[in-house]
Amino acid sequence: MSKLSDNMRGALLMMLSMTAFTVNDMLMKLTSDEVSFYQAIFLRGCMITAGLVLFGLFTRRLSFAVDRRDWALIALRSLAEVISTWWFLWALYQIPIANLSAIMQSIPLTVTLAAMLFFKEQVGWKRMSAIAVGLIGVILIIQPGTDGFTIYSLLGVASVLGVTVRDLAARRISRAVPSIMVAIAAAIAVTLWSGAFSLGEVWQPMTFAAMLKLTFAALFLMVGYIAAVSAMRVGEIGFVAPFRYASLLVALILGLVVFGDWPDALTLIGAGIVVATGLFTLYRERIVRRRAARAASRL
Repeated sequence: MSKLSDNMRGALLMMLSMTAFTVNDMLMKLTSDEVSFYQAIFLRGCMITAGLVLFGLFTRRLSFAVDRRDWALIALRSLAEVISTWWFLWALYQIPIANLSAIMQSIPLTVTLAAMLFFKEQVGWKRMSAIAVGLIGVILIIQPGTDGFTIYSLLGVASVLGVTVRDLAARRISRAVPSIMVAIAAAIAVTLWSGAFSLGEVWQPMTFAAMLKLTFAALFLMVGYIAAVSAMRVGEIGFVAPFRYASLLVALILGLVVFGDWPDALTLIGAGIVVATGLFTLYRERIVRRRAARAASRL
């Protein structure tokens, strides 16, 4: 049997990551009727923070030798993580998991657009056209003005904006800063935020089943993070990144099997448009980077 290439290993790790993240979402949604909102996020946060710290110690990647600029960017990224988590889980508890996942697939488009607006990155007319068409796909998923519209879909869009800020801040963090430190900072921020808000709600008694769901949610979240980081380090980003769309397929399957939900035709068409334009955008970015690399090698 031939050995897997680095790109194929990266692709498999990315699909594992997206599957793990989506299973975490499913488990959190399943606890919504058993555990209060902030209580569930806080307990999961405690477990994932402890797990990431242990992983950091095991891999010897914990380092507090971070300069002031990077700490500021880590703080901004952590704040964006808190806000996007808040809006995402609020939406997740109210709308089908596949619908929300379809909205979240627009992140590559919004990150590309925001990088052009705020970082002055060059984006050609082909990618701009893809972004415009992709945003039309998002509108089809949300379906404003129809019976299928719900205000919670807008929370999903708001979460996309939060993730966009988070990813842009991450781009500016020095590569010398270990990824595990960035993840731990975000986990601590989410845990402290949810813990503070949980003081204003009545904590519900935890059944063994509910605690088991939260424990596995934390485990899957940690697996998703580690697999995502490993995927980007093993394979080429341009090859590996498109496999993030596996999360939509997993969400469709879990939504049908676990919750009995299946998106309507407009949502599926919109999701298809968003994924197609996202893949095209990633493809164009890969071409642009290759051209830039060739031009630099000739100098």
